[in-house]
Amino acid sequence: MGDNDVEMEDVVVNAEKSKGRGLAQTRNREKITYDVVDEESTAASGGPQRSVEGWIVFVTNIHEEATEDDVHDKFSEYGKIKNIHLNLDRRTGFLKGYALVEYETQKEANEAIEKSNDTDLLGQNVKVDWCFIKGKKTSGRR
Repeated sequence: MGDNDVEMEDVVVNAEKSKGRGLAQTRNREKITYDVVDEESTAASGGPQRSVEGWIVFVTNIHEEATEDDVHDKFSEYGKIKNIHLNLDRRTGFLKGYALVEYETQKEANEAIEKSNDTDLLGQNVKVDWCFIKGKKTSGRR
């Protein structure tokens, strides 16, 4: 054997038994805190569920040529709007027919639902309801 050759027995003796990658490395990961929705702040099962940002109302049957200003003018009567999402069809450039309107408080969102459901917006009756609804609690068994 030459000087560069290593006996197999020497390799086996010096080998360490390990499984998986990163076994020898330890990382100090920072603790991340996430926003949590309080269950006490929502109504009983089947009631509205607050999103992390606010109370979101789902508006359907919006005319395809409606603008964000049209929707904002209609729903700003019921409270301060934090955000509006109007999704457009890529092919036509028109609205897809629905919008998400976000309010700060449940009272404002509830008033918007009660007073604007089945009302006219550009010649079409819009339907308004909660975007997130708390599901019924189920047992852990299937």
